[in-house]
Amino acid sequence: MKIYPIVEGHGEVEAAPVLLRRLLAEARCQGIGVGRPIRRTQSQLRSKEGIQAGVRLALLQPECAAVVILFDGEDDCPKELAASVRAWARDAAGGKPCDVVIAYREYETWFLAALESLRGQYGIPRNATAPADPESKRDAKGALEEFMPADRAYSETGDQPAMSAAFDMGLAHRRNRSFRKLVKAVGELLVQLREPLPAWPPAQWR
Repeated sequence: MKIYPIVEGHGEVEAAPVLLRRLLAEARCQGIGVGRPIRRTQSQLRSKEGIQAGVRLALLQPECAAVVILFDGEDDCPKELAASVRAWARDAAGGKPCDVVIAYREYETWFLAALESLRGQYGIPRNATAPADPESKRDAKGALEEFMPADRAYSETGDQPAMSAAFDMGLAHRRNRSFRKLVKAVGELLVQLREPLPAWPPAQWR
């Protein structure tokens, strides 16, 4: 069985499977894999037709057992947008487990929330401290670059997957509401797939 992500950016194509596999490992789910993400444009992820076409394509992939749609909310209200997208997606999924998580404002706000765990990597100083409110950053990628050397630019395709493998998920869970929603969504999908689930989220993340 596999969970298939639907994502927006080229960085997320590589990063989302890394992050989802880490969450599955925390949940001790060895029988669930992560399929190659399906990429949709920003406009497609905000339209009924685009979402439902993406879900139907995911359902055609080998061993597809569930679908998770993950993209940046930018300036949209995550709650309102997610409700619409979730309704469209579940209608197309036809009973197959399916959920939607919108990062407010960007995927990179999760890294900002756990910045201390990235110290000494990617040029981030060893005394770097997470912003008080990471989700307030309109340009989270730019905010990350501010911690990097002047000649070091943030790379979506290079840094996003690597940081997804390295950041402290417990720290992000405590500090970032949209990351908590991702963790909750993964747990709910596993319950629907009838996977044995330990205490979720992990007690040490709370």
